[in-house]
Amino acid sequence: MAANPSTDVRTPLLKNSSDEELFEVADLEDVGVVFGSRARQELERGLLRTLDKRMSILVVIYILNFIDRNNAGRGHFRNMFLSHIGKPSIYLPTCMVVWGFVSVMTGFTTSFYGALFTRLFLGIVEASFFPGALFLISKWYKHDELGLRTAILFCGNIISNAFGALIASAILDNMQGVLGRAAWRWLFYVEGSLTVLVAVCAMFVLPDFPETTSPGWLSAKEISLAIKRMEEDTDLVHGREAESLSSGFWMAIQDRNVWLLTCTMACQIVTVSFTAYFPTLTATLGYSRTISLLLCAPPYLISAVLAFFWSRHSDKTRERFYHISIPLCVGIFGFLIAACTMNTAARYLSMFLTVQSYAGVCVLYGWLSNTFPSPPAKRAVALAFINSFSQVGNITGSYVWPYAWGPTYQKSYLVCTASASSCILLCYILKRRLTTLNRKLAREELDRDASEVGFRYLL
Repeated sequence: MAANPSTDVRTPLLKNSSDEELFEVADLEDVGVVFGSRARQELERGLLRTLDKRMSILVVIYILNFIDRNNAGRGHFRNMFLSHIGKPSIYLPTCMVVWGFVSVMTGFTTSFYGALFTRLFLGIVEASFFPGALFLISKWYKHDELGLRTAILFCGNIISNAFGALIASAILDNMQGVLGRAAWRWLFYVEGSLTVLVAVCAMFVLPDFPETTSPGWLSAKEISLAIKRMEEDTDLVHGREAESLSSGFWMAIQDRNVWLLTCTMACQIVTVSFTAYFPTLTATLGYSRTISLLLCAPPYLISAVLAFFWSRHSDKTRERFYHISIPLCVGIFGFLIAACTMNTAARYLSMFLTVQSYAGVCVLYGWLSNTFPSPPAKRAVALAFINSFSQVGNITGSYVWPYAWGPTYQKSYLVCTASASSCILLCYILKRRLTTLNRKLAREELDRDASEVGFRYLL
């Protein structure tokens, strides 16, 4: 039967005549899998289960990435390249192999400049992962599925905060002098080697984009459904405006929401800057080094669990602003408690509260992909641009916790309070802007007598 150009899901996958014959069979309408049908729902559930299993390796990669990371602002060009080649199963693990190898080589450095060069190069390579992972997820999951999947990915960050210091402590305490090497060198040997091993496994597990996936781990019918889902979930008015990487780049640069979210993300990074100094903050409770490191884990473990369910609720309710603002308000309450007292119990309670800010951070990362649904080239650049240039928050955050402000760190907590409040304000501005865009989309549908409600930005 003749395919409607607007609904044909086979064309992007055609590589040769044999592929054409294969996807003729996989056409969703031919097999009776239509929107809302029971057959489609069952096929979609199976597709999501398979995707979730394969995407789970991103959490492991993110843990390794965050344990030994040094961010650099080069990610937007790398995401443009990823969008062009369409093979994240090769691109992301290759970057991972490189940063694992560089991490190992850091253990062999003997001079300051050698260490500086390896760390700089390591940061450039590692910086490509998180924007690339967000882009990959956004190519497979719909708007109301992104929050939970982004939270699962970001849990790798939270878990690494819980156990990263303990792992490093175990290596530093037990491997000094082994084979004549200093313990700090073994730290890089072990982490770098493990990274390379996981990268090799990831090449066989990570999916590519739906348009570049060949039948194998997914059937032809499931691939067609994956593409159809993205078409249904895309802003079709703007979905095909950018046909090249350069046009997608300029569309992202000219979008005010990109700059607004860059500032928002910078504020949230300053808000959670306490993470890098968390062992120092637990040490102010007056316990030994080992107990202080152990005390780091419970707040982050609880935060990981809450972030998972909070993001899941955000997806189910299709709401973003309040799911970001409420955890940040809890964090602000924790900052104020810590700023007002040195009581041991109260300060440790405040640490639990401040870490819950991460639940809002998880939802915020999901909102990034929601806000730039199409075209793919623009989304790739927007996600990487925001993640790269918002790292100015890390530079600022490094000055928020000077030793001279300890042990109370009252000024530091007040700075975090101000940055969290600014993040909430910027999120509210974004919500108002997206509300205006939704009204515009509704008017356009009314003018053309659309029979169904189309794309809407999540608020």
